[in-house]
Amino acid sequence: MNKIILKAQDLDGYLTDDDRALMEKMDGLYRKAMLSYSILSSTKGVAERHREEAVLIELYNEMGGLMQEICKAEPRIQVYSFATPSESHGEASRLIAKLRDVGTQRHEFTYYTQRAYELLFNLAFGGVKSENKNYLIVQTPVTSPVQNYAVHKIPNVDDKIENTVMCVMLRGALLPSAIMSKEIQEFSSHGYVTPFALFKIKRDDTKDEKTMEYVLDLDRSYFRPEDLDGKDLIFADPMNATGGSLVTVVKYILDQGVKPRSILCFNIISALKGALRAVRAIENMTVYTLWMDPVLNESAYIMPGLGDAGDRINGRDEGDHPRDMIQLIADYGSNIASLYRSQIRTIEETVLRR
Repeated sequence: MNKIILKAQDLDGYLTDDDRALMEKMDGLYRKAMLSYSILSSTKGVAERHREEAVLIELYNEMGGLMQEICKAEPRIQVYSFATPSESHGEASRLIAKLRDVGTQRHEFTYYTQRAYELLFNLAFGGVKSENKNYLIVQTPVTSPVQNYAVHKIPNVDDKIENTVMCVMLRGALLPSAIMSKEIQEFSSHGYVTPFALFKIKRDDTKDEKTMEYVLDLDRSYFRPEDLDGKDLIFADPMNATGGSLVTVVKYILDQGVKPRSILCFNIISALKGALRAVRAIENMTVYTLWMDPVLNESAYIMPGLGDAGDRINGRDEGDHPRDMIQLIADYGSNIASLYRSQIRTIEETVLRR
């Protein structure tokens, strides 16, 4: 089999001694938080619950302050609530709370995923300062006494978005990638539809966080290195836990001689460790995340996390026959698929061109 494997031990080699010390401090704070979880899960007393909630709030404030301090020293990690005005934070916080909630159903989860990526797009591109403006002239439904038109002045970000390629790490990243591509199409003056590159990668979940392996299956990936050279590569993956899958794919691309103009990763939630590994391993990588979580558990899942985002978007596969790319697209349903018609067409062309 034609596969590339990255081991967790190699991934940790990119971290600095300062990184490790900060994450050890974060682990200590989170262990205290887990004691509060145990008390909150078992207590039946109102007063005790209120006291423990106050303890937990203080711990989360301390962890948040530490993450903000770390990210301030690393400008290639952009966290929405650290990089935007305070009046914007409530929207992101409520959105993440809905995505985390075990009671949020699949159709709601998909809706909140869309909203999350709209905020992430604006974080990366909406605040771009440009003296050059574009004008949108649109025909409205009003025809009396004459056909009406409206003029809207918008920032010109064409040079930032019309060189992009969507790099999809399959399945859970499929719909987020289509959403990001649609945002690019809508902000482009020319209706630019991003080309897609598809990578079949998974981690070996029989291993723990310290022994994890990340396996890139080249026989089931669809891309050409020459189509990526000089481009702005975008990865839209809901969760960045360890950074291993992202680093495996990007390192392989670079080893093929590809020299991208930039590499941008968009996550709904990124673990601190995953974000640090990504920017330490890849020189021109920038991570944009709507929310940062403090730690990973022994199985390399984000805590407190939100579960398996891919399953919550796509549903679980049944039996030994996982759905292929075309079936996943079909499962999104005609209503949502129609919103991303251009994006889905380019994905199908990518998959079927062999």
